[in-house]
Amino acid sequence: MRKEDKAIVIEKIGATLKEYAHLYLVDVTGLNAETTSQLRRKCFGTDVKMIVVKNTLLEKAFANAEVDYSPLLPCLKGTTALFLSNVANAPAKLIKEFGKNGIPALKGAYAEEGFYVGAEHLSTLCAIKSKNEVIAEIVGLLQSPLRNILSGLEARFDKEENAAE
Repeated sequence: MRKEDKAIVIEKIGATLKEYAHLYLVDVTGLNAETTSQLRRKCFGTDVKMIVVKNTLLEKAFANAEVDYSPLLPCLKGTTALFLSNVANAPAKLIKEFGKNGIPALKGAYAEEGFYVGAEHLSTLCAIKSKNEVIAEIVGLLQSPLRNILSGLEARFDKEENAAE
């Protein structure tokens, strides 16, 4: 590949990194063409962008990025796929669901402004709640006391109506 072509690829990777809030480095060694196609379909269905990248080009894109991705540099060995998403736990859930016998395997991740290096963090990453999940949980907690009050009042009025009859 010519130097000019590499510069264009590095620039495209850098632009793609800016579009997404969370990234995962995944080892896809051992996946055949059919399994890789299935994985790509699952990624598309869960709004996860999958890009197979050369480690050296990704390292240069990391160097040019606004975020300091240096904790992930030791993960850039072997075959690397980049999973990008705006939902922190979506790629982790996909890897856990799709993964059999450790393939694909998590190398490292940048999620919720934190770095996770190693496959042992997959469960932790799956447990991260998305912004919408946190909002739904808060709304549910706020509604709970109100529901209790309303059901108590309703029960009292039903009791009074039955006594009046």
